[in-house]
Amino acid sequence: MRIARFSVDGSVAFGVVEGSDGFDGAGAPRGEVTLDVIKGHPFAEFERSGRKLPLDKVRLLPPVLPNKVVAIGRNYAEHAAELGNEVPEVPVTFFKPSTSVIGPGDPIAYPSFSEDLQHEAELAVVIGRLCRDVPLERAQDVILGYTCANDVTARDVQRREQQWARAKGFDTSCPLGPWVETELGQDRIADGIAIQCTVNGAQRQLGSTTDLIRSIPELIVHVTEAMTLLPGDVILTGTPAGVGPLHDGDEVAVTIEGIGTLANKVIKRG
Repeated sequence: MRIARFSVDGSVAFGVVEGSDGFDGAGAPRGEVTLDVIKGHPFAEFERSGRKLPLDKVRLLPPVLPNKVVAIGRNYAEHAAELGNEVPEVPVTFFKPSTSVIGPGDPIAYPSFSEDLQHEAELAVVIGRLCRDVPLERAQDVILGYTCANDVTARDVQRREQQWARAKGFDTSCPLGPWVETELGQDRIADGIAIQCTVNGAQRQLGSTTDLIRSIPELIVHVTEAMTLLPGDVILTGTPAGVGPLHDGDEVAVTIEGIGTLANKVIKRG
């Protein structure tokens, strides 16, 4: 099941996505796609209202509004190597604030303090319930589903500052979407789903979850040893090799097999 968060006529709601699995180069679904508006929210049992809206008549929002985004760095060996880093003994963990989150089609504002903005396509885990100290065998139980993410990074700032807060936490640096896929199981992820990033239609990144150094259950265990995760919180699982520059006017799209495409345009910060 795919669950989207959207606005229409000044109201915000969740809906179940029904229709085509195909997408064009700008991230728009091909064919007729509708949203069956749900009663309530996806973090508890809900009912479909039967009120269906065409996708092109609503504005897709970030699929969740996380209290926190917990990101994992250097979780793909080739990506660590391309930036001259070794694979760490324990996961590199950092935060992206809630104010960094934007949705499909929202602009990425190029920060004034950087001259080297880069894309990082990532599989994002959406947490479905309050949890702490999750054992490995129960990790799947706390997952609502998965979505696409772009860990947009001011690479020059990351290199010169010991903390990554400004480099990865500036406003608009965490596009999420287009929706949450709830039926993408761990077996399929372990077998490998493709993660791709294009800029202006040209492929930049193409990786697979088979190359994850630490699995999603392992990451959930690691994070919840230290902190409580709330419904709607997000874990970014790392990016494959191929990161590269973004410029004013670029259209960057993250496509993840079994989920969909998240597309955003880069603009100058006003």
